[in-house]
Amino acid sequence: MGISDLFLQSSSSVSLLGALVVLLLVYLVSSSFFSSQADRKEPPGPRPLPVLGNLLQLDLKRPHNNFLEFSKKYGSVFSVHLGPKKAVVLAGYKTVKEALVNYADEFGDRDPMLIMHEFNQGNGVIWSNGDSWKEMRRFVLTNLKDFGMGKKACEDKIIEECDYLIEVLKKFKGEAFDTTRPINYAVSNIICSMVYGSRFEYDDPEFASLVDNRHGQLLGSPSIQVYNMFPWFCKWIANRKEFHRLGAASTKQNIELFSRLKETLNPQMCRGFVDAFLVRKQNLEESGITNSHYHYENLLKTVMNLFSAGTVTTATTLRWGLLFMAKYPKIQDQVQEELSRVIGSRQVQVEDRKNLPFTNAVIHETQRLANITPVAIPHKTTQDVTFQGYFIKEGTTVYPLLTSVLYDESEWERPHTFYPAHFLDKDGKFVTRDAFMPFSAGRRACPGESLARMELFIFFTNLLQRFRFTPPPGVSEDELDLTPQLHLTLDPLPHKLCAVPCM
Repeated sequence: MGISDLFLQSSSSVSLLGALVVLLLVYLVSSSFFSSQADRKEPPGPRPLPVLGNLLQLDLKRPHNNFLEFSKKYGSVFSVHLGPKKAVVLAGYKTVKEALVNYADEFGDRDPMLIMHEFNQGNGVIWSNGDSWKEMRRFVLTNLKDFGMGKKACEDKIIEECDYLIEVLKKFKGEAFDTTRPINYAVSNIICSMVYGSRFEYDDPEFASLVDNRHGQLLGSPSIQVYNMFPWFCKWIANRKEFHRLGAASTKQNIELFSRLKETLNPQMCRGFVDAFLVRKQNLEESGITNSHYHYENLLKTVMNLFSAGTVTTATTLRWGLLFMAKYPKIQDQVQEELSRVIGSRQVQVEDRKNLPFTNAVIHETQRLANITPVAIPHKTTQDVTFQGYFIKEGTTVYPLLTSVLYDESEWERPHTFYPAHFLDKDGKFVTRDAFMPFSAGRRACPGESLARMELFIFFTNLLQRFRFTPPPGVSEDELDLTPQLHLTLDPLPHKLCAVPCM
């Protein structure tokens, strides 16, 4: 045997021994791993494919429907693989409430989808976490209240805007029109008055550009969803480029608005949220504090968050409400009879809500059935947590399935029907329902809930007081399509209605 043969034999023996050692270590580690996994049972779910996960089992135009079906098979806490990334879905009123309220800290972080992280970079109030989020949320709540949220001053602004909207609808002279633009403009102006300190005229091209929601609509598109799952493969898709282009245009427009406000800034008389932010920033800098959360990127992203969240959800809900009235004329009759009997021709006030139980029930049922946010913005666990017997590790994406709450068959008598009696007792008095959760719940619940509730009530009652909403000529109530389409929210399909003056 030559030296070379001896060397080869020795090397082979060492390699074999090394391989056996590695296999032994793998066995010991995996045995320990699977033993620990057995002790820490993870949520069940559909079997994923390598890399693709459960993508082939999802309709990306209606993923919430797939999640509902999964919940029937796997229970109220289940896992789903969105591409290679594992997420946990929470379904049903009791489960969602327990997680978001009783386990608020454990499920309290936001998991910004990739494209939103690219755009926001941890700034703003919707997609941020940590100290920046806490500071911005506190500042937003404090200042929106200062500028009228939940107060008489805000009510007066909404009533004034109603008058502008009513004049626009009168110009159609009872002919069919698309409700999208006028409703969006009216609702947007409430946010504008609170954020910028003034409203815009509906024919202002700058305002039209500001209200344009294509940016938000792209967020719910299937191609953007796929990009969030497979960024290395889908980086160059057209919708991603368009999303960032629109975002850059909106950023530029806001910077120009901020500059004009800064030129006329009076620290003793803030006109809106932007003024208050600029004054706080200026005061901190004068005190020598330069590393605070009050910087332009946080201002930009917070304002854009407020504008999109404060416009889209309320405007979409109002459009659904008018469509439901045209679809169900007998319910519209009851609303208008109650308004006529209780209010007459005078201006509706927020304090009238307690005397308008049926109208209030119709508004709540619109929010429930319209289900405009079927899946809450994704949460993320802040630590390892055992929830309802399942182990969920720190950093896991969590989707509260709000559609499963608003349509929970154990909570609602007719979950898939427009049924205002869900919110009325046997005597016809308005009653709240615990499973009414359109604004989500817990520490990440919508900070503008009180504003949205006020807007919905005042806009809806004023419009129903002055107009009767009907399908276009030649279209019957039965032909009005209530099928939703997923953009940033669940929107009605494109449609037209007639607003026939009734007083």
